[in-house]
Amino acid sequence: MRFLLEVTMDDGALAEDPADELGRILRYWGGNLRHYALRPGDGSAVYDSAYREVGSWRIEEPSG
Repeated sequence: MRFLLEVTMDDGALAEDPADELGRILRYWGGNLRHYALRPGDGSAVYDSAYREVGSWRIEEPSG
């Protein structure tokens, strides 16, 4: 399995302070980890500190 996190960093809070925003996103996701089975197909939207959707994470089977 693969864990993929995609975040757009060229707008809003992520563009202004990428290190703090990415840190906050990772802490928030890590805190909610127990709510997911972490199987292929699991995933969710990722939001910045202004609660705007800036990306997503997902679990998938490796290709190939």
